[in-house]
Amino acid sequence: MNVPLIDLKAQYQNIKGELNSAVEAVLGSGHFILGPEETKLEEEIARFIGVKYAIGVNSGTDALFLAVKALGINEGDEVIVPAFSFFASAETISLAGAKVVFTDIRPDTYNIDIKQLESMITPKTKAIMPVHLYGQPADMDQIMYFAGKHKLKVIEDCAQSIGAEYRDKKTGSIGDIGCLSFFPTKNLGCAGDGGMVLTNNEEYANMIKLLRAHGSSKKYVHSEIGINSRLDEIQAAVIRVKLKYIQAWNEKRRKNAKFYNANLKGVIIPFEQDFVKHVYNQYTVRVENGKREEFQAYLKAQGVATAVHYPIPMHKQEAYTKLGYNVSMPESEKAALEVCSLPNYPEMTEEMLNHVAVTINNYKS
Repeated sequence: MNVPLIDLKAQYQNIKGELNSAVEAVLGSGHFILGPEETKLEEEIARFIGVKYAIGVNSGTDALFLAVKALGINEGDEVIVPAFSFFASAETISLAGAKVVFTDIRPDTYNIDIKQLESMITPKTKAIMPVHLYGQPADMDQIMYFAGKHKLKVIEDCAQSIGAEYRDKKTGSIGDIGCLSFFPTKNLGCAGDGGMVLTNNEEYANMIKLLRAHGSSKKYVHSEIGINSRLDEIQAAVIRVKLKYIQAWNEKRRKNAKFYNANLKGVIIPFEQDFVKHVYNQYTVRVENGKREEFQAYLKAQGVATAVHYPIPMHKQEAYTKLGYNVSMPESEKAALEVCSLPNYPEMTEEMLNHVAVTINNYKS
């Protein structure tokens, strides 16, 4: 039996009629950029997350970059970010001209280690960028406490956590700015690239709108140096269809995770804090003693796909080592050697889940 890591074709087949109708309506309208679908989606996402403003942009990466720029973070400023994340978390800070300050992660949640956070703050620090990795919210109460104490801004990287909750608040609604990704493999994905910036601050929202459109609020009049980063109408229409299902899809991911947690043996299962709602964008286990490659090869032979999110922590990437970064992040480095993501998506059948669990439990290292 073959079990893919994710099956976007199965998702499409389940809502094919709605998606096709939505896309055809956009094509028939002749309006493809900053149109009614994008406006309605911004309103719907803002309502779903619980914020005043949502601004559609070209990708999750652009959302992070524009968030950094909207906060006025520039050359000479510092932004603290966990070392274990997708590269865009740090890359966008560097692209804005600021200095990335890496901090290590908690080994159980893979999120920023609060115990180290305050020691990383300097007079040059302007913001903290927590990443809600794999769909589990970071320790936002403590992050917001340190941000308030030191007068820092907080940018939530919610690329993997749409719909996740921290003490009954959705991620993206807690910090100064939240950033979403609609990359196809995310729990709420479009049919290409797409992203969104969230905030309750009108000034930040207006600046994001300017920056996403070449710094222009009036045709051919440019008050800021911006970029071209607009969520197109077709992507907005696709996301609007899928948004209606996100709660149910997240609950199915959580149900799958509960099954795995109860049945898997021989691997370290994910830890979920009791005051959060983890959406398991990735269901990621740990394989110890240098056995991950062997473990993955075994599963592949049995038809079970896996992935590593992520094999090299950001502070060890060549892009940063050649800039002189030479720091030790032991938990990030250990996680990079052990993490292994298993199939987890709403369309998985009971038979598929059983096959993954039985296969893993029969593994002999």
